[in-house]
Amino acid sequence: MSTSKASARWEGSLRDGKGTMKPANGAEVPFSLKTRFEGERGSNPEEVIGAALAGCFSMALSAALGKAGSNPTSIETEASVQLDKQGDGFAITSITLTTQAQVPGIDAGKFETIAQETKQQCPVSKALAGTKINLQAKLV
Repeated sequence: MSTSKASARWEGSLRDGKGTMKPANGAEVPFSLKTRFEGERGSNPEEVIGAALAGCFSMALSAALGKAGSNPTSIETEASVQLDKQGDGFAITSITLTTQAQVPGIDAGKFETIAQETKQQCPVSKALAGTKINLQAKLV
């Protein structure tokens, strides 16, 4: 159907090096050990995974709501990606999606049901099936 591409480049040692991640059709995203673990301003791979999941979920939720006869006015989704030390390395242990949607003419129960079903069905959620994904959905 379609293939999306991205690349990454790292230069130098882990401690002093730096890198960039780049979607094939997007801007370079710089990252380093300090931006990943020490709070320095910049990005990290987990943030990019979060953005991918938030974007995929928002699009899939729009499609699911439309299919149910309730087209949204807007959907805003934030992803919080939890990275924890495990043994000698690190692992993404959970991702929490927080979404708010304006959807005229839908009741909160139906919205919640559609949002929870969508969380399981978006392609990025499926790719991250080994990671616990939580969802907090709010109709505004």
